[in-house]
Amino acid sequence: MELHNLKPAKGSTKSRKRIARGQGSGHGGTATRGHKGAKSRSGYSRKRNFEGGQMPLQMRIPKRGFKNPNRVPYVAINLSRLQAISEKYNITTLDVNALVENGIVNKNDRVKILGRGELTKNLNVSAHACSASAKEAIEKSGGTINII
Repeated sequence: MELHNLKPAKGSTKSRKRIARGQGSGHGGTATRGHKGAKSRSGYSRKRNFEGGQMPLQMRIPKRGFKNPNRVPYVAINLSRLQAISEKYNITTLDVNALVENGIVNKNDRVKILGRGELTKNLNVSAHACSASAKEAIEKSGGTINII
């Protein structure tokens, strides 16, 4: 046995199906695509949610709600968190730059102060927005609030 007379075992390999090469091949005419219709055409690709002509699921389900294009997202920070931040980092002036430096918010975030929790320190807070209860609590504890 030499390298030049090696071949695969009988029946282990098949020759590929040569379609659209005339009637004599047995795969001529419609080239194994059946008769007519979109699937027999060249370049056919089914739409992602196509259900055979039935109304697709995403069109059967009713629409609900809307996305407000003018919505301004805020990062909410409660008074209890402000208290914890001021104690942890030992700072009395809490502005957006201080929050960014300590990794609490990102530099492009808008910050809103909310009124949940207690505030014992007098803090000078600077933020983009503030609730009425938070403003009252900050001023009650002797601090100031500045809206940017």
